[in-house]
Amino acid sequence: MTIYRKIEHGSKLVVATHNAGKAQEIRSLLAPFQIQTYSAGDLNLPEPEETGSTFSENAKIKAMAATLKSGLPSLADDSGFCINALNGDPGIYSARWAGPNKDYPMAMRTMYEKLEKFENRSCYFISVLCLAFPDGYSCEFEGKIHGDFIWPARGHNGHGYDPIFQPKGSSLTFAEMTETQKNEISHRGLAFQQFIKNCF
Repeated sequence: MTIYRKIEHGSKLVVATHNAGKAQEIRSLLAPFQIQTYSAGDLNLPEPEETGSTFSENAKIKAMAATLKSGLPSLADDSGFCINALNGDPGIYSARWAGPNKDYPMAMRTMYEKLEKFENRSCYFISVLCLAFPDGYSCEFEGKIHGDFIWPARGHNGHGYDPIFQPKGSSLTFAEMTETQKNEISHRGLAFQQFIKNCF
């Protein structure tokens, strides 16, 4: 049985990401708990090389790197967009598909071109959160949401691959939802619900 370490209200926490969109999404989810958050980018922490072969391994690499460099508890998210007809690609390489300039429109068009010969457009987003402390303690939480690849892309909210993902049971893509609507059902939102239940 996992023993979860609690985070006190008013604590300081490093959000182990240099992605401004992801940092903002996590800050919004933590807002009710009066946590003082700093992104890895805010603190100019180096980005560790993500050498893991799973979302879990990469989340832990990022969380441990940030907590050891900052001396503060750290929360890392490793998430990805997985297309079933493409054997789960881009998966753990989701960000890398967009290239060094984070060209997500280019990456989404590449996916569309690869999918043209397939009828199956099912896909999912997955998020693994890792909470780590300087003494080496860590724990993880996973969230996943299934849906369909949509083309052309729709919506201007969110970030990354949100404009091409329509969750099952919804007529909207993630990028057409408000931040609140998305957080209630998203992969990261589902992982956060577990994190909040067990760590606050």
